[in-house]
Parts: sequence; C-alpha cells; structure tokens
Amino acid sequence: MLSNITGAGLGLRREMMDELLPSLPSEVDFWEVAPENWIPFGGKFEQQFSACRAQAPFSTHGLSLSIGSTDKLDVRFLKALRQFLNKHEIPLYSEHLSYCSSNGHMYDLMPIPFTEEAVMHVAERIRQVQDILERPLVLENVSYYLAPGQEMTELAFTQAVLAESGCNMLLDVNNLYVNSINHRYDADAFLKALPSDKIVYGHIAGHFDEAEDLKVDTHGADVIEPVWALLQKAYDYHGVFPTLLERDFNIPPMAELLKEVRRIKSLQQQYVTGVRSQQATA
Repeated sequence: MLSNITGAGLGLRREMMDELLPSLPSEVDFWEVAPENWIPFGGKFEQQFSACRAQAPFSTHGLSLSIGSTDKLDVRFLKALRQFLNKHEIPLYSEHLSYCSSNGHMYDLMPIPFTEEAVMHVAERIRQVQDILERPLVLENVSYYLAPGQEMTELAFTQAVLAESGCNMLLDVNNLYVNSINHRYDADAFLKALPSDKIVYGHIAGHFDEAEDLKVDTHGADVIEPVWALLQKAYDYHGVFPTLLERDFNIPPMAELLKEVRRIKSLQQQYVTGVRSQQATA
C-alpha cells in the first residue's frame, strides 16, 4: 500500500503537542512529520508521537535525503528511517526534488540543475533509496530562486524525473505559485501538464512577498487567495488528492490552523459535488 491518507492534513510540530494531546482534532484527516525531528528522540517525545500515531494516519516529509547531491547516499540514515516507518506503520515517505549536501550538509534546499544528466543521476539515486526503504519514494516540486546550468524547463525536468525513476509526486501548490511568479511562467499550464497518476498528495502553505515579482516560500503565513484558486484548479485537472497545510513558524493557535484545514476540505467537497452533478446530468 503506497498511502493510507485521505482528505485534509496538517503538519505536526513538537511545539503543538501541549495543545493537541490527549485527543487530536477530528477535523484533521491525517498528519505529517519530518522523520529527522523524531527519529533521534525517545522518552517523552516517543510517547507523544506514539499517542498521536494511534489516533490518525501519518505521512512523512523528509529534510535531509539530498536526492540530487553527488555525495554518497546516507545509508545509515535510510536504514534508521526504514525502521521508524515500519515501527509506526507509515507507508508514505516524501522528500524534496533538490539537494542539501555537498561534502557535508548545507541546511538549505538547493536547486538541482535542470539537465538530462541530472535526470539520470537523480533517477538512479531514487531507485537506490526505494530499494533500501522497501517502498516508493514521493518527491515534491520545490521552490527555487536560481537555476544554474539550466538546459530544460522546470516542468520538463520534473516530468523526466518522474518518468525515468518511476517515483511519485507530492504536488506543492504554493511552490508552484511562487516559482511561476519568480520565474515568469504560466502556473496553470504547468499544473495541467503534470501526470495525474503520479500525484499522491499535495501541500499548500503561505509565503512572504519580498516584492511584486519575488515571492519567498516561508510556510510562515496564511495561504493567499491565488494559491487557494490554484489548488481548486489542481483538483479540476487531476481529481481530489489528499492535501496538507504546512505551517513551520509564526504558528497561530490551533483554531486558526483548523480554519484553513476546513477550507481544504470545502474545496475537496466542492469538486466531489460538482462531479456528481455532472454525472447526474450526463
């Protein structure tokens, strides 16, 4: 089973625990964690995570795989990750289509050059990761601000990696919006051209307006209306997929986050209702 998640999700942060436990809010259909933030810890954090996992489905979204790097894969980490996923019965592991290491970790997500050579390099590393984890890898389209050595478009590169490697996609709608502004391309055309059968789930988040033509992906603000509209289009083109709200800092009270979670659910229901209406009149 690739995934057991449905509906609308929320990223789980350790600083939320006092507000969340003992009972997770029923409005959230699934939760997501960065495994690197939980694997090293036992004791209180292990107990809290186990208590959460017992109540709801979970996905994972990693931070340090560095799939595009030329450094060797961190096999030790991957084996610890596999143990974590198996222990908590989490079938889905997602990461970023980027890299964050070069002779050591850089603690930032760097853009992979959009080249045929990079496609082959990344695809081979994806196959290695999938063999070690014994589950498919799901990769997210990332925000980027420079495109060094670019020989193909972001869309063509993304399509090629998905086709060559056989991996699946986490569609980050906010990253798509941010990139379309920063790099001046048509977000609607990009979205429409993605392979529907590869999209396992999605992300939506807020960003920072550095300037009219420069958006910075921060996950530190409310989702803006154009991004909500793009999510609606994503459902129109690809059908409803599980969608998660990311909020990494400036985290408001849970009641505020749940308003955005409910809006995801509302958009999903609107799509389902619309499809049923079309079928009824066909």
